[in-house]
Amino acid sequence: MSFKKRNYTVAEVSKKAEESLLKGHPWIYDTEVRSIDSSPTDGDIVDVINRKGRFIGSGFYNSNSKIRIRLISKNANDKFDSAFFERRIKYAWEYRKTVMGNDLNCCRIIFGEADTFPGLTVDKFNDILVTQTLSLGIEKRKDMIFPLLYKVLSEDGYNIRGIFERNDVRVRELEGMEQGKGFYPLEGIPVPESTSVIITENGIRYNVDFENGQKTGFFLDQKYNRLAVSRIAKGRKVLDCFTHTGSFALNAALGGAERVCAVDISEDAVNMAKRNAGMNNLSDRISFVCENVFDLLSSLTGREGYDFIILDPPAFTKSRATIESAYRGYKEINLRAMKLLPMGGYLATCSCSHFMSEGLFEKMLREAALDAHVSLRRIEYRQQSPDHPVLYNVPETEYLKFYLFQVV
Repeated sequence: MSFKKRNYTVAEVSKKAEESLLKGHPWIYDTEVRSIDSSPTDGDIVDVINRKGRFIGSGFYNSNSKIRIRLISKNANDKFDSAFFERRIKYAWEYRKTVMGNDLNCCRIIFGEADTFPGLTVDKFNDILVTQTLSLGIEKRKDMIFPLLYKVLSEDGYNIRGIFERNDVRVRELEGMEQGKGFYPLEGIPVPESTSVIITENGIRYNVDFENGQKTGFFLDQKYNRLAVSRIAKGRKVLDCFTHTGSFALNAALGGAERVCAVDISEDAVNMAKRNAGMNNLSDRISFVCENVFDLLSSLTGREGYDFIILDPPAFTKSRATIESAYRGYKEINLRAMKLLPMGGYLATCSCSHFMSEGLFEKMLREAALDAHVSLRRIEYRQQSPDHPVLYNVPETEYLKFYLFQVV
């Protein structure tokens, strides 16, 4: 039975798209739109039907994007007004309060499709919200959504000083949007003078440069993986590779490591990590090296005595086309780390690439262990923290893989 037509453009989609939508994936690609009954403006909401005229859902339309429609609702009675988006924000915030408890000084509030806000990321850094908008549908409604973010958190007792947009990413251009960054103007709220803020995570303080730092300024997804490292670092000699802001190194030092060496190729990252160590009175426990990790691991002999190595590299692949080269990169650093570690030593290793699947990453680890002539005893397998939820049937939301091993 066909649904009653509303004041929205209607798009009929293929059987393949219908099956994917019914399984829970919210994307409809350009090749999956069979027909459309008018010419919607990019960013408009369209209703989606199957070949028999049955309603499937409603979503943001964009002719510039290969993802032609991003579903936001499966309810034909929904009205996409401020009340609708306020409910969605409250639902996302209540979820964070439930899964993170009182650990809300810094957390992700909106995680795109996993919170049915396609293309929107919102991170909370103390009293600053940092957003990244990658879909035109959200961009056209941010004047509704952003004040609601402020309202919901303010009503819950959180004094939010500002909302900063980090839209300096090329993917926006693929969606027909310009790049840029800056504070979003909130009525009656003065624009903050500084673009940095102090956060506290796992009892450690960090200075977050949310204007120029990676992504939105700080990687929140490893929060509890850092605690896992802290728990086994006591008395260890730790080598933290790709340290960035120094977060794993700081957690290891706070956990009682005998000594920690933090390495990054970026001088800016090393300087930032040094400042964070100083702010936490841990400078005497950590040494810092500005060097290419691949080169460093090649030059070490094992006589340095490291018995705990942490590998937290940037994503070696952001597409299926480069998986093979990424596989070689992951294998090289893990193989070298395994060769350096003594019997009984510990290895923390991760990948933040969705395209490097769990199965493929584990295959790489087994091959590296074989080539290094070691056996690995797995202590833990972890993923991103629960404020970055994995939505089943949306594999793009599942990306971080974190392993703790002992060499035996």
